[in-house]
Amino acid sequence: MIHILTTGGTIEGLDYDQEQSTRKISLSNFLEAANVSFSFSIEEVFQKDSRSITFEDREYLVEKIQTSKPSKILVSHGTFTMEETAKHIAERKINKTIVLTGSFILGSFQNTDAPFNLGYAICALQFLKPDVYVAMNGRIFHWSNVIKNLETNKFERKDEKQ
Repeated sequence: MIHILTTGGTIEGLDYDQEQSTRKISLSNFLEAANVSFSFSIEEVFQKDSRSITFEDREYLVEKIQTSKPSKILVSHGTFTMEETAKHIAERKINKTIVLTGSFILGSFQNTDAPFNLGYAICALQFLKPDVYVAMNGRIFHWSNVIKNLETNKFERKDEKQ
Protein backbone atom coordinates (compact mmCIF):
# COMPACT_ATOMS: atom_id res chain seq x y z
CA MET A 1 0.00 0.00 0.00
CA ILE A 2 1.23 3.46 -0.92
CA HIS A 3 -0.17 6.41 0.99
CA ILE A 4 -0.20 9.60 -1.06
CA LEU A 5 -0.35 12.87 0.84
CA THR A 6 -1.21 15.97 -1.20
CA THR A 7 -0.17 19.49 -0.30
CA GLY A 8 -1.09 21.42 -3.45
CA GLY A 9 1.18 22.74 -6.16
CA THR A 10 1.18 22.68 -9.91
CA ILE A 11 1.06 18.87 -10.01
CA GLU A 12 -2.59 19.22 -9.05
CA GLY A 13 -3.22 21.91 -11.65
CA LEU A 14 -3.21 24.75 -9.14
CA ASP A 15 -1.82 28.03 -10.49
CA TYR A 16 -1.30 30.40 -7.60
CA ASP A 17 0.05 33.20 -9.80
CA GLN A 18 -3.24 33.55 -11.66
CA GLU A 19 -6.15 35.47 -10.15
CA GLN A 20 -8.69 33.19 -11.78
CA SER A 21 -9.09 29.68 -10.44
CA THR A 22 -7.50 26.86 -12.36
CA ARG A 23 -8.92 23.38 -12.84
CA LYS A 24 -7.77 21.14 -10.00
CA ILE A 25 -6.59 17.65 -10.94
CA SER A 26 -6.87 14.67 -8.65
CA LEU A 27 -3.78 12.49 -8.62
CA SER A 28 -6.18 9.54 -8.70
CA ASN A 29 -7.06 10.62 -12.27
CA PHE A 30 -3.45 10.05 -13.35
CA LEU A 31 -3.27 6.71 -11.53
CA GLU A 32 -6.59 5.48 -12.91
CA ALA A 33 -5.56 6.48 -16.45
CA ALA A 34 -2.35 4.46 -15.98
CA ASN A 35 -4.40 1.42 -14.83
CA VAL A 36 -2.05 0.82 -11.89
CA SER A 37 -2.14 -2.54 -10.13
CA PHE A 38 -0.94 -1.50 -6.67
CA SER A 39 -3.13 -0.36 -3.82
CA PHE A 40 -2.99 3.26 -2.76
CA SER A 41 -4.81 5.82 -0.69
CA ILE A 42 -4.83 9.57 -1.20
CA GLU A 43 -5.20 12.09 1.60
CA GLU A 44 -5.27 15.85 1.21
CA VAL A 45 -3.15 17.45 3.93
CA PHE A 46 -3.52 21.04 2.67
CA GLN A 47 -3.69 22.93 -0.62
CA LYS A 48 -1.03 25.63 -0.74
CA ASP A 49 1.49 27.22 -3.00
CA SER A 50 4.71 25.82 -1.55
CA ARG A 51 6.00 29.38 -1.09
CA SER A 52 3.23 29.80 1.52
CA ILE A 53 3.91 26.60 3.47
CA THR A 54 4.73 27.39 7.10
CA PHE A 55 6.64 25.57 9.82
CA GLU A 56 3.25 24.58 11.29
CA ASP A 57 2.13 23.17 7.93
CA ARG A 58 5.30 21.08 7.74
CA GLU A 59 4.77 19.83 11.29
CA TYR A 60 1.20 18.85 10.37
CA LEU A 61 2.53 16.97 7.33
CA VAL A 62 5.07 15.17 9.54
CA GLU A 63 2.25 14.18 11.90
CA LYS A 64 0.30 12.74 8.96
CA ILE A 65 3.36 10.77 7.83
CA GLN A 66 4.07 9.46 11.34
CA THR A 67 0.47 8.31 11.90
CA SER A 68 0.11 6.73 8.46
CA LYS A 69 0.01 2.94 8.65
CA PRO A 70 1.80 2.31 5.33
CA SER A 71 5.58 2.62 5.36
CA LYS A 72 5.67 3.93 1.77
CA ILE A 73 4.64 7.59 1.59
CA LEU A 74 4.45 9.79 -1.49
CA VAL A 75 4.07 13.54 -0.93
CA SER A 76 2.92 15.73 -3.81
CA HIS A 77 4.38 19.18 -3.32
CA GLY A 78 5.05 22.45 -5.09
CA THR A 79 8.57 22.78 -6.45
CA PHE A 80 9.47 26.14 -4.91
CA THR A 81 10.16 24.77 -1.40
CA MET A 82 10.25 21.02 -1.94
CA GLU A 83 13.84 20.77 -0.66
CA GLU A 84 12.92 22.62 2.55
CA THR A 85 10.03 20.26 3.25
CA ALA A 86 12.17 17.20 2.50
CA LYS A 87 14.78 18.43 4.97
CA HIS A 88 12.13 19.17 7.60
CA ILE A 89 10.70 15.66 7.30
CA ALA A 90 14.15 14.04 7.32
CA GLU A 91 15.14 15.85 10.51
CA ARG A 92 12.28 14.02 12.28
CA LYS A 93 14.01 10.67 11.55
CA ILE A 94 10.86 8.78 10.57
CA ASN A 95 11.53 5.14 9.72
CA LYS A 96 9.55 5.13 6.47
CA THR A 97 10.33 5.57 2.80
CA ILE A 98 9.14 9.05 1.84
CA VAL A 99 9.36 10.49 -1.66
CA LEU A 100 8.37 14.03 -2.59
CA THR A 101 7.43 14.92 -6.15
CA GLY A 102 5.71 17.67 -8.09
CA SER A 103 5.67 19.23 -11.52
CA PHE A 104 6.91 22.32 -13.29
CA ILE A 105 3.97 22.42 -15.71
CA LEU A 106 0.39 22.55 -14.42
CA GLY A 107 -1.14 19.11 -14.03
CA SER A 108 -4.21 20.36 -15.90
CA PHE A 109 -2.16 21.21 -19.04
CA GLN A 110 -1.84 18.70 -21.87
CA ASN A 111 1.98 18.85 -21.93
CA THR A 112 2.41 18.51 -18.16
CA ASP A 113 5.27 16.62 -16.56
CA ALA A 114 2.95 15.64 -13.68
CA PRO A 115 2.08 12.04 -14.71
CA PHE A 116 5.71 11.23 -15.53
CA ASN A 117 7.01 12.59 -12.22
CA LEU A 118 4.21 10.87 -10.30
CA GLY A 119 4.90 7.50 -11.95
CA TYR A 120 8.63 7.86 -11.54
CA ALA A 121 8.25 8.73 -7.84
CA ILE A 122 5.95 5.76 -7.24
CA CYS A 123 8.40 3.40 -8.92
CA ALA A 124 11.28 4.77 -6.85
CA LEU A 125 9.23 4.55 -3.68
CA GLN A 126 8.84 0.81 -4.12
CA PHE A 127 12.61 0.19 -4.27
CA LEU A 128 14.22 2.76 -2.00
CA LYS A 129 15.23 2.08 1.60
CA PRO A 130 13.62 4.10 4.40
CA ASP A 131 14.70 7.76 4.20
CA VAL A 132 13.50 10.95 2.48
CA TYR A 133 13.95 11.58 -1.22
CA VAL A 134 12.92 13.95 -4.01
CA ALA A 135 11.94 12.43 -7.37
CA MET A 136 11.93 14.95 -10.21
CA ASN A 137 13.03 15.13 -13.84
CA GLY A 138 13.68 11.38 -14.04
CA ARG A 139 16.11 11.40 -11.13
CA ILE A 140 16.10 10.48 -7.45
CA PHE A 141 17.77 12.81 -4.97
CA HIS A 142 18.54 12.24 -1.31
CA TRP A 143 17.02 15.02 0.79
CA SER A 144 20.46 16.21 1.87
CA ASN A 145 21.79 16.62 -1.68
CA VAL A 146 19.13 18.32 -3.78
CA ILE A 147 18.57 21.83 -5.07
CA LYS A 148 16.22 23.38 -7.59
CA ASN A 149 18.09 25.10 -10.41
CA LEU A 150 15.96 28.12 -11.28
CA GLU A 151 17.84 28.69 -14.54
CA THR A 152 17.10 25.25 -15.98
CA ASN A 153 13.88 24.52 -14.04
CA LYS A 154 15.31 21.18 -13.00
CA PHE A 155 16.35 19.62 -9.76
CA GLU A 156 19.96 18.56 -9.41
CA ARG A 157 22.39 17.37 -6.79
CA LYS A 158 23.98 20.16 -4.77
CA ASP A 159 27.42 18.75 -5.51
CA GLU A 160 26.68 19.09 -9.27
CA LYS A 161 25.82 22.79 -8.99
CA GLN A 162 28.65 24.91 -10.33
